[in-house]
Amino acid sequence: MLTTRDNLFYFIYLHRTGLTVLALGVVLVAWPVMESNPYNLGLSNLIAIYAIVVLGLNLFIGYAGQISLGHAAFFAIGAYGSAIGTVTLGGPAWPVMMAVALVAALIALAVGLPALKLSGHYLAMATLGFNIVVYTILVQWDAVTGGPSGFAGIPYLTIGSVVFDNEIHFHYLVWTFAMVALLLCLNLVRSGVGRGLAALAEDETAAAALGVDTRRAKVKVFILSAVLASVAGSLFAHCYAFVSPDSFNIFVSVDFVIMVVVGGMGSIWGTLFGTALITLLPEWIEALESFKDIIHGLILVMILLFLPQGLVTGIVDAVRTRIALNRHA
Repeated sequence: MLTTRDNLFYFIYLHRTGLTVLALGVVLVAWPVMESNPYNLGLSNLIAIYAIVVLGLNLFIGYAGQISLGHAAFFAIGAYGSAIGTVTLGGPAWPVMMAVALVAALIALAVGLPALKLSGHYLAMATLGFNIVVYTILVQWDAVTGGPSGFAGIPYLTIGSVVFDNEIHFHYLVWTFAMVALLLCLNLVRSGVGRGLAALAEDETAAAALGVDTRRAKVKVFILSAVLASVAGSLFAHCYAFVSPDSFNIFVSVDFVIMVVVGGMGSIWGTLFGTALITLLPEWIEALESFKDIIHGLILVMILLFLPQGLVTGIVDAVRTRIALNRHA
């Protein structure tokens, strides 16, 4: 007969995902009260923006089993699209953001249909080339993008009379988007579509034999990841009221991939950890800021060598193995 304690543990285990999301939500609501430093709030807001991109990228890498070194390009499309749509064209911010996300989806479709016929490092090079093309356009098309000097004067987002013009207000907005993206990804990977993607990541041939339309699945998840990156880019532009090409170069794309690998490919929760770690790392080693790209590269190599499943996933698996061995002993 089960005791009250057993029932409680079973309830927690059964609803562990929902309870974890709820606990995270409570912490995020209270965070501006606990942390009054605007700089630290700004860092947490940046983590949320990057997390939206990396959650989508993790679906593409960890679940579809593909690789992209060009997601900073979709991040840039969202940022510059919102900037041009609101400042140059004078459109309202929220409709412009949605229109830009649709444009990003169409571009992802146009890029994905031919590029996703490739695989492995060939696909990585194709997406890297796309990122270079977008970056070059941002730098060279001065009349539209502002060129190397960047694009300034982007308006803050508003909802009714609330203007998201400070770190506290923007915290609640951007983390709401991040939590929606998190819930979307958690539900997706637990659905039939997610199981099909997981099969695709393990063995594309076997997945096709089981009835998974592998090409369509890869294109769909690529489009979804591009839309999430575009939304994050729009939030980035309206948060800082300024964008420049340096925020969207190939090294940013590489950082996004590192965030996925550090958190664990195929680990949605690990994505948040990987994003936070790589975003905060330059703050912890400020004296080594000039060597940031080298340090990030070393972290990637070390994790791939010793914890190829990712830092979070590797630690969790090691703990589970140790507990199982202790129980057996």
